[in-house]
This record gives sequence, structure tokens and C-alpha cells, in this order.
Amino acid sequence: MGKVESNKKQKKDALFNTAFELFTTKGTNKTTISDIADKAGVAKGTFYLYFKDKYDIRNKLVSYKTKELFYQAYQSVLEHEISGFDNQLHFMVDFILDSLEQDYALLVFISKNLSWGVFQAALDDKMPDSDQQFYQQYLELIKKDGRTYDHPDLMLFSVIELASSTCYSCILYQQPVSLTEYRPYLHRTIDAILTSFESKVFHPAALFPQVFGFLHSSDRIYPHSR
Repeated sequence: MGKVESNKKQKKDALFNTAFELFTTKGTNKTTISDIADKAGVAKGTFYLYFKDKYDIRNKLVSYKTKELFYQAYQSVLEHEISGFDNQLHFMVDFILDSLEQDYALLVFISKNLSWGVFQAALDDKMPDSDQQFYQQYLELIKKDGRTYDHPDLMLFSVIELASSTCYSCILYQQPVSLTEYRPYLHRTIDAILTSFESKVFHPAALFPQVFGFLHSSDRIYPHSR
């Protein structure tokens, strides 16, 4: 990276970090573009080189923070060698919840601002130090497990939206119950979501299990000559 590109990245990172700090302390409505630029140490005009308005930087921040959580959760799945898509997804949800439980500001920021458009942007963005998108890796996990789901993007959004919205009060206020008490119910609901999105692919064995069972047993007893 050249010096010019490096300076641009530093300025953009400064705006990102400052905006996140102000949005999570003062709130988006009370934060102005001048506040962000002044605290980041850049000219107000520099802000508009990277963002259209404060809502643009907010949405990109939510997308970036969400992508970071996805990436960290995915890496943890690989490090712990979790197998089976169901187990991997449950593990990633727990990883994300544990991260949000340790960072209340991030929890509030994502829970209040996550939308379908922002979520899609997080899926489409490339992961750090990689040309791969998180969504591509997510689809690969499904493929390796031999599963087929209708609208896997919508399925993931449903799971993340459920987890972030229902666990918000559990983490912040221990209401209606603590996160520890709520987790089993959350994971059962996630299982129901996965079932509802699973593709209903027709297989003759579903209609004629006895016939197919006989054929398979026959193959085992009388293998074909080769």
C-alpha cells in the first residue's frame, strides 16, 4: 500500500472509530458530522469523500461490526473443529452472544440498527485478509454437510435477528430471564427455523421405504458381480 492509500485508510479508520464512539455514547440523533470530523482530526469536507451523511457511516459501521463478528465466529468454528452445519451454526450464535455480552455498547448499536440491507452488505463484504466473503464460507458449510435450504441468506438473517433482539434484554437487564436461562429456548427456536427453511426434496424412498430397504438389504446380502 502506497503512502497516499495509507493516509486515506488512516483517515477513514479514524472517522469510523470516532463515529462508533460518538454513536454509542451520544446517540446517532445527537451526533453531527462536525462532531465526527472534529474528534477524528480531519476536515469536514474529508468526511464527504468517504460517506454521504451520518446515516451512511452508521449503516457501514453496523455492516462492518457485524461482518467482524461473523468472521471471528467462523474462525472459532475452524479452530475448534466443529463439524455438522447445525452444530456450527449454534456454536457461531453462542460465540456472537458471548462477544455481545462482553460489549454492551456493540450490542445496543447492532440491535438498534441492524436491517436487511445492512445485513446483506455484511454478507457481501470480503473477510479480513481474504478474498472470500463470509456468505461464501457459510454456504460452503451447508454444502459440506449435504444440506439444502431455501433462501439461506434469509435463514441466517432470521437466526441473527432473533438472537440479537430476544437476547438484548436478557443481557442488559437480565429480563425476562438471564441469558444463561434463555439460551436453551433460543437454540430450540433456531432448530425450528432451520427445519422451516430446509428444502423439501422428493426422494422415492420416502414413499416406498420398505421396497428401498429391501433393495439395500439385498445389495448387502447378494452383491452384484463385477
